[in-house]
Amino acid sequence: MKRKLSLLTFTGLFLIFACTPSPRYGAGSAHKKNSSANAKKTSKKQIHHKKVMTGIASYYGQDFHGKLTANGEVFDMYGLTAAHKTLPLNTIVRVTNLGNDKSLILRINDRGPYIEGRILDCSYGAAKKLGYLKAGTARVRIEVIEWGDDEYMQHD
Repeated sequence: MKRKLSLLTFTGLFLIFACTPSPRYGAGSAHKKNSSANAKKTSKKQIHHKKVMTGIASYYGQDFHGKLTANGEVFDMYGLTAAHKTLPLNTIVRVTNLGNDKSLILRINDRGPYIEGRILDCSYGAAKKLGYLKAGTARVRIEVIEWGDDEYMQHD
């Protein structure tokens, strides 16, 4: 009988304590916990961009056609995309050739250019529409229309 009573007491106490809410932490503890989680999320180097940039653009095409871009999609040299060193991937920009005033809306899906003094590498198709295939480079204005999510596309 004594054993049953102690077992019942133990079971009763266990149920009471098991069903109580978890302990609350002070504001200081919760703040520290959240700030460390935020620190992990923002540990990437934050780069602040201008909404309008001007510089020299070049283009790339055949050597990279069919290969993966920095955001994980397959590069189409005839598409309307571009590479930028630091703009978030999937950013939508208007690129204007300042030599002939032709403009085009492109999506940043790759990294580059890797030649000093250049700010944008357009796809072959974009360079053709902007009118600088023959020259190889052009002075351009880049206007950010929509900031990208900087996400890598997953492939199945």
